[in-house]
Amino acid sequence: MENFIVSARKYRPTTFDTVVGQQSITSTLKNAIKSSHLAQAFLFTGPRGVGKTTCARILAKTINCFSITQNIEACNECESCKSFDEGRSLNIYELDAASNNSVEDIRTLIEQVRFAPQIGTHKVYIIDEVHMLSANAFNAFLKTLEEPPKHAIFILATTERHKIIPTILSRCQVFDFNRIQIDDIAKQLNDIAGKEKITAEMDGLHVIAQKADGAMRDALSMFDQIVSFSGNNITYQHVIDNLNILDYDYYFKVTDAILNKNISSCLLAFNEILENGFDGHHFINGLAEHFRNLLVCQDEATIKLMEVGANIKEKYLQQAKIANINLLVTALGVTSKTDVQYKSSKNQRLLVEVMLMQLCSLGGEQEKKKS
Repeated sequence: MENFIVSARKYRPTTFDTVVGQQSITSTLKNAIKSSHLAQAFLFTGPRGVGKTTCARILAKTINCFSITQNIEACNECESCKSFDEGRSLNIYELDAASNNSVEDIRTLIEQVRFAPQIGTHKVYIIDEVHMLSANAFNAFLKTLEEPPKHAIFILATTERHKIIPTILSRCQVFDFNRIQIDDIAKQLNDIAGKEKITAEMDGLHVIAQKADGAMRDALSMFDQIVSFSGNNITYQHVIDNLNILDYDYYFKVTDAILNKNISSCLLAFNEILENGFDGHHFINGLAEHFRNLLVCQDEATIKLMEVGANIKEKYLQQAKIANINLLVTALGVTSKTDVQYKSSKNQRLLVEVMLMQLCSLGGEQEKKKS
């Protein structure tokens, strides 16, 4: 049986231009290489799965390349690039601080820093999860970080910048990695689906991107999971079934019932949601998000804040035409109050049902917006 390589590894970016959603950082790093203004210590911070370690590896590979391209990318053909790709480069040293966080580990690293590279110009030391280093290890590292040999470059990566002591921060150039935008993740997943000869609905890929919460690695893991579930045809229904996500259609149905003052339809829809195994609290937050999206759709200037697929966005635009702004604002207040009360309530189902009845009453009090 052929060994399967997960998408997060198979499609890990190998050049600055293929890094998703961090254009400002990759441009800055490329300009620094071009102008030979490289710092000797970098700190890459940001959420998980956004490309911190990937960018560190690309930077390490590029600065040691013997024939950097005009676009400031590694050539992938010289001995330095080949040794990096084959995992035998002696110029790049990676340390996982989560499991190597003692003073002895740092002292061993400091001993290695003394030796100049055999080929290439720099030795690059990538320390992942650097916030896991002990206080003594940080202190042992300070002097070397402040005055490293000319051939040494340190790249520290962390998801928890607040745990890094100020004396370390002051010695590094700090790059803050952002959560990757939903549209960027969905586009990348669509490109990968094309390469793997998988047909995929964009609405389904948008749901994966939303669930990933800005982390490309998480999105690719979910993508692999759904491919295993559905084969080479990813549909919106496959995604919501496999990831246990509440379908948008429920929120449209409940909102229609609220606008029509139909308490029975609301209660029946909520009962169906519970029978499908979803939590009432999840429903409250999803309904609040739905009301927010309807408010966003009221003005063309704010429609760009909608992070959903094209088909679902069209549904929002249609429902927004008949939803009164005052009703939506009041409804958001009701759902917010219920959200706060939910955990302390002894009868949580009744609390949500009372919320739905109140929302239906709002539908009777407000005039519908004229289309």
